[in-house]
Amino acid sequence: MSSQGLTLYHNPQSRSAGSRVLLEALGVPYHVEYIDFAGGQNRQPAFLAINPLGKLPTVVHDGAVVTEQVAVTIYLADRFPEAGLAPALDDPLRGPYLRWMAFYGATFEPAVLDSAMKRPPVDPSTSPYRDLDSVLDMLVTQLGAGDYLLGDKLTAADIHWATALRWTTGFGIVPKRPEIMAYIERVTAHPAFSRAARLDEELKPAQA
Repeated sequence: MSSQGLTLYHNPQSRSAGSRVLLEALGVPYHVEYIDFAGGQNRQPAFLAINPLGKLPTVVHDGAVVTEQVAVTIYLADRFPEAGLAPALDDPLRGPYLRWMAFYGATFEPAVLDSAMKRPPVDPSTSPYRDLDSVLDMLVTQLGAGDYLLGDKLTAADIHWATALRWTTGFGIVPKRPEIMAYIERVTAHPAFSRAARLDEELKPAQA
């Protein structure tokens, strides 16, 4: 598949951090447009014309705009299948892969953010995620079943989850359960994480 015109709008202190790691793991050429949060660049007309919510990650590929962290992950891994980071449509693991990608956006992140913001709990029968403890227990059970979310094979879902868990445990939002910390260590040992970190270091003059 073509990577022509692939641009990642990026700030290392945002959810686009995982998207950069994924692009490094995919091994495709891409261009980075650094978005200066301190200078309000994400609220300027030029960027809002691309993503009206001013959010990252935002990817433009061959003229198509892709936003929303989960969508960006699924799109990139599917668009560049040579890297083998997404189960094919006819792979039995495709359903579980999509399940855990959707679980992140629809269940895990809302539960974690509600807890971090100390929002009052709602009745579990009307909550989209029941309660945070149930969400974490479900995640830890899955992580205990193999080295990665889908067993013994790393996928784009792991890059997505490990990035998020490293941030949330680092800020004390998610407890540092042994299964979670061991999972983060396994996934972030992938060379794409260190490559992305080195490239983000080169952005420091722009950030300054």
